[in-house]
Amino acid sequence: MIFNSNNKLLFLDPNADTSLHVEEKVNIILSPSLYWVKKVTLPVRSVREVSKLLPTLFEDTIPDGTYSYSAYKATSDNEFYIFAYEDKKILDTITKQNISIANIGSIHFAQSEFSSITNAMKINETQSVYIKDDILVLVPCCWIEEKGHLSLDNITLSKHKITLKQFGHIVDYKSLYGIASVMLIFILILVVEVYTTSSKAQDISDKRDAIFSKYNLKSTMFENKAILNKYNKIHKNQIKFRKYFSYILALKLKNSEKMTSFQLNKKTIAITFSGVLKNRTSYIVSALKKKGIKVSESYKNNMLHLEIEL
Repeated sequence: MIFNSNNKLLFLDPNADTSLHVEEKVNIILSPSLYWVKKVTLPVRSVREVSKLLPTLFEDTIPDGTYSYSAYKATSDNEFYIFAYEDKKILDTITKQNISIANIGSIHFAQSEFSSITNAMKINETQSVYIKDDILVLVPCCWIEEKGHLSLDNITLSKHKITLKQFGHIVDYKSLYGIASVMLIFILILVVEVYTTSSKAQDISDKRDAIFSKYNLKSTMFENKAILNKYNKIHKNQIKFRKYFSYILALKLKNSEKMTSFQLNKKTIAITFSGVLKNRTSYIVSALKKKGIKVSESYKNNMLHLEIEL
């Protein structure tokens, strides 16, 4: 690692032999060993359009891993430098070099910051970098005969920088996309179910309104239920009345015994029999009680008065 106190620049290299404990704000330039780079020509003009293609452009050319991507335009309109890097690998190197994340101002690729070097530069005991076909290449030192040492004294940082995802390496985005797809399917199913249920509810509501209109019913279910309860009670009383009346008509009366009055009230039936002897009252009353009828009696002058509860 090389440190420039004037510009507060650090060259971050995982193969550096020494480490520093940095307690002030610094800017970092990443060694080529911490990223993958390509120069590509594409039929697009903006970096935004290129960003959508980056995972595909690196597909099958870099090892498996959880990558982030970046790009910036080269000198030509349709030429771009594209990058793939592992946030975790860079963060681990930063931690290993005793650098606090809070002290990092910006992070840059060596490709963008050393693009104008003319000679090879030695970055550690075994590796050097030099420019070949506009790409900053990392090679063993033994491959290069003429080389100088890396210097950050005259470096003016470019605007091309990246922001690391401190927790991005924890997330498996392929799994996340799979889960999101499944959830989207469930949401679509739910939306269809809600729409179907809503359509059925509207259909029921329309049929109900048609029935209400046809039979001149009240506008609310509360009112109609009250009316229904009222007529149900009337219906039950009518059924009970018919049953009780059939029992009364079935009584075996003597020739002298006659029903002289019959009165139907809301909750009772009042009946009077004439010509009934005292000893006959118990027969008539017990015959009705055997049928489950609640009856009260009074007797006077051969007149039997009965009151039956509905």
